Amino acid sequence: MSVLICVTGRDNTKLMHKLRLSLPEVMISEWPHCTNLSEIEFVIAWNAPQALWAQLPNLKVVQSYGAGVDGIELDHLLPHVVVTRIVDTGLADDMAEYVLTHALAHKLRLREYNLKQHLCEWKPRRVKPYNHVGILGLGELGQAAAKRFLNNGFIVSGWSRTKKSIEGVTSYHGEAAFNQFLESLDYIVCLLPLTVQTSGILNRTLFEQVPAHCVLINVARGQHLIDEDLIWALDNNKLAGATLDVFSEEPLPSEHPFWHHPLITMTPHCAAITDLTSVCEQITININASNEQRPLQNIIDRSAGY
Repeated sequence: MSVLICVTGRDNTKLMHKLRLSLPEVMISEWPHCTNLSEIEFVIAWNAPQALWAQLPNLKVVQSYGAGVDGIELDHLLPHVVVTRIVDTGLADDMAEYVLTHALAHKLRLREYNLKQHLCEWKPRRVKPYNHVGILGLGELGQAAAKRFLNNGFIVSGWSRTKKSIEGVTSYHGEAAFNQFLESLDYIVCLLPLTVQTSGILNRTLFEQVPAHCVLINVARGQHLIDEDLIWALDNNKLAGATLDVFSEEPLPSEHPFWHHPLITMTPHCAAITDLTSVCEQITININASNEQRPLQNIIDRSAGY
């Protein structure tokens, strides 16, 4: 079997080294240094050039290098091509810890006290009473976050495209229930997959529907958020704050208004960083399964986009 790595925008030296050690009999190449594209059956991809797919007549499997598949242009793959993704249980735990931390940081006024420290101001205030978290997206990451919030005394609601049943969580699903889900939230956490339907979902319409004291935490994809709508909501008292770990353009340009907005906390896409060893183990399993015509792990529903 011939495997191609096309994960753009990063150094793939360690990835290739680990895979070659675990798959010594497999021919592994990296784009664009590949002379046998017609023989490639398995591609590990993220943000691959559109022109690549037409050059792979024997392609059988595309393995996403991420937990999502928004870095793969599904429409350019032939119908028989199977698409899989990475599932990292450690990533889910890290993500749950991150979103809980930032909700508590707002509740405990930590950003406010940090600013007052620089001004040498001593002004103690009560903890904010807000306790209702709404999670957009109830997949593996959303469910892990919901459980972490529940274990820390929060009231948790969740919204998903299809019906989900999670103990302790008030679940809503489908477009008809979306507005009801938003009505009484204190924190809204976005953990949705990025699809045509969810792109731009964090917009002015949504911000006008949640309570004015609500805080946004976006750890899914930057394309879920309309940047100018967030600035409008914060400047017009439609939201009390935002924590952003993902952005439409990364790294975020230095001239972007998010950098200096007093109500925005930013982190550099670090909420949950996938472990390379775990990634290589899953990729190795799927390459072997494909080579031996066995079922693959973590296949996505291409019609749904995740």
